[in-house]
Amino acid sequence: MKTVHKIFYDNAKHLPVLENNCVDLVVTSPPYPMIQMWDDVFIKDDPTIRMDIESGNGKAAFEKMHIILDKIWLETDRFLKEGGIVCINIGDATRTLNKSFSLYPSHTRIVDFFYKRNYYMLPEILWRKQTNAPNKYMGSGMLPVGAYTTLEHEYILVLRKGNKKREFKSYEEKINRKASAFFWEERNSWFSDVWFDLKGVKQLLHYDNLRGRSASYPFELAYRLINMFSIKEDMVFDPFVGAGTTTIAAMVAGRNSIGVEIEENFKEIIEASINKVISFGNNVIENRIRLHSVFVDKQKANNKDFKYNNKLYNLPVVSKQENEIVINKLSNLDKIENTFFVDYVV
Repeated sequence: MKTVHKIFYDNAKHLPVLENNCVDLVVTSPPYPMIQMWDDVFIKDDPTIRMDIESGNGKAAFEKMHIILDKIWLETDRFLKEGGIVCINIGDATRTLNKSFSLYPSHTRIVDFFYKRNYYMLPEILWRKQTNAPNKYMGSGMLPVGAYTTLEHEYILVLRKGNKKREFKSYEEKINRKASAFFWEERNSWFSDVWFDLKGVKQLLHYDNLRGRSASYPFELAYRLINMFSIKEDMVFDPFVGAGTTTIAAMVAGRNSIGVEIEENFKEIIEASINKVISFGNNVIENRIRLHSVFVDKQKANNKDFKYNNKLYNLPVVSKQENEIVINKLSNLDKIENTFFVDYVV
């Protein structure tokens, strides 16, 4: 098995020219409107946003930022196959402008955009991301009514293009789907609507010509979503590559990928991570098998019986659907310009 991963570095802020309906899954996290660290990114596209912020017109700035994102979502829609899934990690923003505090709900604005374009929302995931110290002091502190709650979560929006589930008709698709199954205990954890076990990634970028932080989501977030909503050899798309987390996760999961990053100065960071993907990815895969073995041991210690056995790993599994799971290890990485080729142990 071989997968192909192409990264486009486009300072013109246009998505690459791709065929319509060539993508199976989108996993991405855009710049967050009204989060101050992203202001300059949006202002480069629309300088009037700065005037709105300086005048205290947060609602106008918020909407203009989302209009910029809408252009990317429209192109993303063109690439995505009918029945394909879009997963967007987004955080709402709180901000005080002209002494007026407000929340800016990016997740509802994005959902509204896709709803109007024949997308159906699936249950969203709240990624619980604590960033505040226990001695929180927000607004008026202990005095009503000026205190306000802290934002300690982000949203993972999950939307399906069209009202029909994806169908797997060919022999190869059916085989890949069975091999792409996840373990019973992974299903129970991954498909919970609140994820407590992921830690935020604070990446300080000590590189010239780059913004101070990448705001990357953790590898595990992208890796789970790719395993949950695609099968082996599917095409995964990320229009906001950043530090390359989705690309790395697609490689480890045995999917193909296309990514776009408007800041070419990220190339050094992305390729440094990709160059380590063989050892990193195989550690991830070994840990999945190890955690399943731990689960089996615990179940047996509690006198739980297993009716089925995975054929490849000769490990007990809870359901028949787990019998044919294959988590391919990575064996080789090649590169031609901005395209990477990953070979796997079959």
